[in-house]
Amino acid sequence: MIEEWSEVEQWTAELALRLLPETNGPTIEVFCGSVIVSPHANMDHQTIMREIVYRLHHAARGIDCWAYPESNLISGDDLFIPDFGVFRVSGSGKVAMNIADALLLGEIVSPGNRRKDIIDRPKQYAAAGVPWFMRVECRNRVPVLALHSLVDGEYRPVAAAAAGTRFVMREPFAFEIDPADLLDE
Repeated sequence: MIEEWSEVEQWTAELALRLLPETNGPTIEVFCGSVIVSPHANMDHQTIMREIVYRLHHAARGIDCWAYPESNLISGDDLFIPDFGVFRVSGSGKVAMNIADALLLGEIVSPGNRRKDIIDRPKQYAAAGVPWFMRVECRNRVPVLALHSLVDGEYRPVAAAAAGTRFVMREPFAFEIDPADLLDE
């Protein structure tokens, strides 16, 4: 396996999916030819991901879309793993999804990855033409949910709400929630 890798100059999504083992451990991504390894986030992050994916999945099925947590997402030679995504095609039996099939991608902001979750990822998703981006922030255990629409190559805010209020979106599908419901309390 090492011999096979040494023949290439840089990592690609295809190479990573072929050579690296599937794991429930750290997240392994490829960006601009480099491999990035990250540990799982804290339990609030995991709880928010579980709840948002479950609820988005039920809402998205109304328009024949599917929501998944932490999917391998191929964008050219890059391999991203967004915290959650809603796709126009089922991921059934697949190891990775193509970014062209993403309707909405989302990130749950982690303290150690703020720049990646707030600036870098949205830029990468926008450059790939993903129509919708959702971000969840949780400061002092107060979740805030925000939806952004792709307009002229950049994400523009469409809807936002903090815990104790109602987040409502009508596009790309109807979805409502009090962000407080994303935590176990």
